Amino acid sequence: MKDAMTKEQAWAFAMGLIKVDDLEPTPDFLEMIEREKRDELTMDDLYLYLNRKYGVKEKLANA
Repeated sequence: MKDAMTKEQAWAFAMGLIKVDDLEPTPDFLEMIEREKRDELTMDDLYLYLNRKYGVKEKLANA
């Protein structure tokens, strides 16, 4: 069985995917990432942040 990625590796991979699209994360999002790596935030916290900032809407059950 392969070893799981560390948080550092997972975020490095995610940042690489973002940069491939020629995008740059905002400074506040980079800070949120650092806080998640230090276990000060959860992935749920990041989801809520992105949802509030960018207006991501969950699909309705009947949609």
